[in-house]
Amino acid sequence: MSRPTRVHAFTDDALADHDAVALAALIRSGELGVEEVEAAAVARIERVEPSLNAVAFAAYDSPRRSRTKKAPLYGVPTFVKDNTDIAGMPTNHGTDAFRAGPARRDGRYAGQFLSTGTTVLGKSRMPEFGLNASTEFRVAAPTRNPWNTERSTGASSGGAAALVAAGALPLAHANDGGGSIRIPAAAAGLIGLKPSRGRHLDGELARTMPLNIISEGVLTRTVRDTAACIAALEDHWRNPRLAPIGLVRGPASRRLRVGLVLESVTGAVVDEQTRAAVEHTAHLLEAQGHVVEPIPVPAAPGLAADFVTYWGMLAGLAGGLGRFAFDRSFDATRLDGLTLGLRKQFTQGGWARLPGVLRRLRRAARIYAAAFDRHELILSPVLAHVTPPLGHLDPAVPFDELMDRLQRYVAFTPLHNITGTPGISLPMGMAREGVPIGVHLSAAYGDERTLLEVAFALEEQTTWPTLRAPSEAGDHTASTTVEG
Repeated sequence: MSRPTRVHAFTDDALADHDAVALAALIRSGELGVEEVEAAAVARIERVEPSLNAVAFAAYDSPRRSRTKKAPLYGVPTFVKDNTDIAGMPTNHGTDAFRAGPARRDGRYAGQFLSTGTTVLGKSRMPEFGLNASTEFRVAAPTRNPWNTERSTGASSGGAAALVAAGALPLAHANDGGGSIRIPAAAAGLIGLKPSRGRHLDGELARTMPLNIISEGVLTRTVRDTAACIAALEDHWRNPRLAPIGLVRGPASRRLRVGLVLESVTGAVVDEQTRAAVEHTAHLLEAQGHVVEPIPVPAAPGLAADFVTYWGMLAGLAGGLGRFAFDRSFDATRLDGLTLGLRKQFTQGGWARLPGVLRRLRRAARIYAAAFDRHELILSPVLAHVTPPLGHLDPAVPFDELMDRLQRYVAFTPLHNITGTPGISLPMGMAREGVPIGVHLSAAYGDERTLLEVAFALEEQTTWPTLRAPSEAGDHTASTTVEG
């Protein structure tokens, strides 16, 4: 079998191998200029984009720059996901059902994200309305995984993950309504923290939900970048109902009790490579002095079915109210098969079931919270199996078969959207297929600090995968690397 095609843009330009924290420090010191950094990022993106298809909208000629030079991440280039309004850029939510004009103003959360000082160069691709777990489309070419271009980069923040993993950007905006930060992080070998519900300002869609399942965040290649961005976001606005996180700078020395969960809420069986990565992480945590013990999944039966019903409501609202919610040009006949299938399924009794579904979903938060009476952390897979080949989750797959595949894959992450608890994906393994394997840690509501401290410790203890091999250290050209 031939080795996978790998794509990266790492080279000895202004971005070099710097993470966002290092890049911001170089800009502050005057060693690098903002325009120089932007030009390097654009050159990298343009080199890998033909292979990855990660860009929804490019604003290279009119980037959105921060006016606050003292912001912690001033001048760091980034992309915003295609479901978040940035003034002057269109927001198409990954769909062909309409074509948006430029947004008139920044979205509510966008203002908080921009306060970190980052420079927005464009919008990243996502599947239609973020409903799929792979960034694949009805008409357009799929977004490809830079580790193996025949594999999915996850979703729904798939474009963001592809750009960061390939080294085109040091970090990118992402959000998570069922795993959409953590799934791409797992597929692309990144750090993906889903914050607690309400940790940051909500986007417009989240504010309309009867139960908010969406959290805003970033995808990064280093834990310190995630920690720095979370702290910078908190400087702009902090939820008074949650204890502050502050800037987490490294591991803590506390001895923690960790519950190990390998049973999924959907009943999906975890594949042997993923199980091995989780068990290896458990051994590393024990070596650090933590106590790890197996526990049953802290969730009520039927939770997965209730989440699918709620997911169907979102698809139904998007399809039924598209002309009012998005644009007058909205054409429901151009929706993809997954959106149409979820919408149809929900219309068959979904509204009648919804009150009971909402009661059970809210009860799930209390059940999950009780697990942290005995444990500070819960360790699990991010996904039940390695990221699949492109086409496996294509929205053109017959609906019932596609839903079965999704539930056999996305079998862990939705629990934390339902409960509002924070969770983080860390790149703790490599699969035979040449793609990373993510491992998940979750903590009690509001306790992102513990997740970041443990993530720092694991980062120090292990060598996480990187697309730039040591033999390429002297390479002076942004490249498409092909192995085989």
